[in-house]
Amino acid sequence: MKYVNRYRRQYFMPPVTCMEWAKKDHIEKAPLWCSVDLRDGNQALIVPMTLEQKLDFFKLLVEIGFKEIEVGFPAASDTEYEFLRALIDRNLIPEDVTIQVLTQAREHIIRKTFEALKGAKKAIVHLYNSVSLAQREQVFRKSKEEIKAIAVEGAKLLKDLTDETNGNYQFEYSPESFTGAEPEYSLEVCNAVLDVWKPTGENKAIVNLPVTVQLSMPHVYAQQIEYMSTHMKYRENVVLSIHPHNDRGCGVADTEMGILAGADRVEGTLFGNGERTGNVDLVTVAMNLYSQGVEPGLDFTDMPHICEIYERNTNMHVYERNPYCGALVFAAFSGSHQDAIAKGMKWIEEERPGTWTVPYLPINPKDIGRNYDADVIRINSQSGKGGVGYVLEKHFGLNLPAKMREAVGYAAKAVSDEQNKELKPAEIFEVFKAKFENISEPFKITEVHFNRENGMTAEVHSEYRGEYKITCAAGNGRLDSVSNALLKAYDLEYELITYQEHALERSSSSRAIAYVGIQTPDGRQHWGAGVNPDIIQASIDALLTAINHSAV
Repeated sequence: MKYVNRYRRQYFMPPVTCMEWAKKDHIEKAPLWCSVDLRDGNQALIVPMTLEQKLDFFKLLVEIGFKEIEVGFPAASDTEYEFLRALIDRNLIPEDVTIQVLTQAREHIIRKTFEALKGAKKAIVHLYNSVSLAQREQVFRKSKEEIKAIAVEGAKLLKDLTDETNGNYQFEYSPESFTGAEPEYSLEVCNAVLDVWKPTGENKAIVNLPVTVQLSMPHVYAQQIEYMSTHMKYRENVVLSIHPHNDRGCGVADTEMGILAGADRVEGTLFGNGERTGNVDLVTVAMNLYSQGVEPGLDFTDMPHICEIYERNTNMHVYERNPYCGALVFAAFSGSHQDAIAKGMKWIEEERPGTWTVPYLPINPKDIGRNYDADVIRINSQSGKGGVGYVLEKHFGLNLPAKMREAVGYAAKAVSDEQNKELKPAEIFEVFKAKFENISEPFKITEVHFNRENGMTAEVHSEYRGEYKITCAAGNGRLDSVSNALLKAYDLEYELITYQEHALERSSSSRAIAYVGIQTPDGRQHWGAGVNPDIIQASIDALLTAINHSAV
């Protein structure tokens, strides 16, 4: 591509190599979670949420189980200020939930933030200023010492105002643009802030290391986190937090590796809503833990409901392929995938192993409120016999013989291909009925009478293209005798290869369905199904349908 020489790596490796985190193969427990949907996510919306929408979203976050929720930047606008006041004045904050507010390290903004917090039983006050090389040189045009002084003065003011107001506040500091700063300089600034706050075991400080802009591969960020965690002062009294964005598409990887490297806490948003390419998607991170058998501490058992509330309030759309929550993430169109899923779920049902191991499905869709029938097996021109058979069995109770599934699958795929669309279960059922059920042309049977002579004898009244015949033949059963009569009457050539039957409903008035497969001398197989309250009649209808297929 043109102009590649314009670009260079803008991140800094730690002064010492930090790779202990890489020896771990999994995350043992969930981090503390902080939702920033109502601040970081909201400011990224084309049309920010109204007060009532933010209140509705706050309620959703509480339902999911977030214990820390960043509710806004109260000094930034009247709407942000009023939302915070509404939460406090209406007593909408549960006892076990702590709100978090953001403020720049600027005196008048800090003072307005504390004014907005009056009456709050507890809160996290989140202080930040940028420390990256680019911001120091281009935006602030200040030295390292001057930038550090901004952070220190802000930290002192937070402490002084808390003492003056007797506020029950926990402090958080973010060296904004952490990923574009020298790690040893970020450590120097953070330690200077901690020296002001002197955190204790009873009142820990939060140090948040944001991926304000994603500049490196995830393993580099993990080394930066491990370096900070290893060398930070008061470490036992510090909650080390991370706040990844997603500019390189690595937000989840940054987060998971950051946790391995020592992070105790994660800030992010539902479905990754945030500025530019977004924040880390907390749904994906939490569900990744869940899929590995780690309790995430957040409740996503009703994912459709969460998606609906999110979309309604943000006017954003949950992408169909978004992990775990997208409309198509459990959908299988490929024939081989459908076959494996159908067999896997049948195995789980039969064996009940206690763990979920179905091919192509990392979790059980039902565990997050998704529906097998609507979400898993989807039929289009790429689908196969397994998928079509599964849909007919689950939706309509049809247990087709294995070889017949293949024939029905091809018929459904042909319709999908011709119409260039996905087929819904009802449409697949219509294909089955139109092509495989009770077809009475060109051969017809108008009457059948049975007599127990020579095993079983059938007198078959039949019609073919206006010609009526009455034919008698014996067989080893009713269906065999009817088949032999038709073979005799019309010089047909086929072999009866499959017969299968079952009830369609469980009641005194239940119907039966029979499946018949025949094979002609050319080796081709033809299939038919018959549905009738009388199983004998259903069997005859199935045979006739298979014969009529072979006559086409």
